Formats: sequence, C-alpha cells, structure tokens
Amino acid sequence: MKILEERLTLYSSYLLREVVVDCYFMEGMAGPVQLLLLNDGQQAPLLDLPGKLAKRPADRPLLIAAIHAGPQRLQEYGTARVVSEKGQGLKATAYTRCVVREILPFLAAHFTTLQFDQKNFAGFSLGALSALDIVWQHPDVFRAAGVFSGALWWRNHALGEGYSDAKHRIIHQLVQQKGFQPGLRFFFECGTDDEKADRNGNGVIDMIDDTRDLISVLKGLGYTDIKYLEIKGGRHDEATWSKALVPFLEWL
Repeated sequence: MKILEERLTLYSSYLLREVVVDCYFMEGMAGPVQLLLLNDGQQAPLLDLPGKLAKRPADRPLLIAAIHAGPQRLQEYGTARVVSEKGQGLKATAYTRCVVREILPFLAAHFTTLQFDQKNFAGFSLGALSALDIVWQHPDVFRAAGVFSGALWWRNHALGEGYSDAKHRIIHQLVQQKGFQPGLRFFFECGTDDEKADRNGNGVIDMIDDTRDLISVLKGLGYTDIKYLEIKGGRHDEATWSKALVPFLEWL
C-alpha cells in the first residue's frame, strides 16, 4: 500500500504564528476515516509513520496529522487555564483553541473527500500531557487519547514543604473534578527507564507512578477502555515511542 505525505501550513490567529502540519495517509482513501493528531510533529521522521501506516489494513483507513511544535513549546503545551508552578503553559489555552478551532477545520477543508468520523489525539512527554488535556476538555470532539511517557507530574506547587501528589498534580485534579464523560478511550505507555526520579522513594519511577495513579482515577470514574503498556528497558526517546506506536495503532 502506498503511503502519501503532504506538508500543510496555516497561520494561527491564536498563536500568532505559522503552524506546520505533516500529513501521512493511504493512497486512494475516501469516505469515513479515522484522524489522529500528533503533537511534536517535527519528530515524526524518527517514528517511521509511513512504515506503520503501510501495515494497517486497507479497510481501517487512518490519516495522521503531525503538528510541529513552535518555538514556545513549554508555553503552548501543558494544561489549558492552569499553569505549572514555574509559570509554564501560559499559552496552552491558545494552543487548544488553535487545534480545535483552526487545525481541525483546516484539515476538513483541505481533505474534502474525507469524513473524519473519529478524531483522536496523541503525544509524547509534555506533548502527551497537552494531547490528553485537549481530549479531556473536548469529549464532544475527540474519542481517544494516546499518552506516551506523559508529563503527568505537571504540578502547580513546587516539591518540598506543602507539596502533595493528591492536591498538586494538575491533570489528576482536572480529571477528578470534571468526572465521567462517556465515549472516551485512553492509551498510556511508560518505559521502565523513562527517568530516574522517585520522589516518594517507593522504588517505582515517577513516570510510572503518575501514570498508574491517573489510570486509577479514570477507573474510579467508570472508564473501562484503558490500555496500559509498560516497556521494560523503554526510554524517554523516539526509539521507544516508535515501538509503542505499533500496539497503539492496533488498539486505535
């Protein structure tokens, strides 16, 4: 199966900059297809997206739109309306609006022969947190979130005196506060060598702890369509994420 690639550019009135989107899709697609948005699209060449799409069954068409991060990635990614304790994520709301109000309509207008019947969003590290937050805040738009080595530690209080996992991890609080939203699906990936940090000293790295804790919150709300993939020896890099994309795309 031939995989086509196309680079698109649009100007965002929310971010006040040009946004580059690299699209990967199967030749001859028509009618209803799944759409997968991907944060940090500038790293797409390291993920071999064409190779992975080529192995996908023809009766399960998928278009991947890899959105390049801008020069202010640490401000545009994060959680909308809630910044980190370091003041990062100030433009996360603007980025969310860019995705929902500009990028999605732009793709629909460009690929006029396609109907995106299911929209999904995935990302890596801080881009994973961003994708998850956008899906969570827009359950009427998106169906599934893919979280690879997610920066789920994102907090609004510095570590040390007064810090509490239960109170200060932003995405955990946002999910808990909003409650169950029907129809959403979640895929989480962690590598056992994603990092070294272990703030509670339990012998499990923070990446895995934070992810498992969020899964527990989601299950407590009533979610059942949750996939957790833990890769032994997996690192915080594109080589690991490329491997994890295979089961993710199958699950999707």
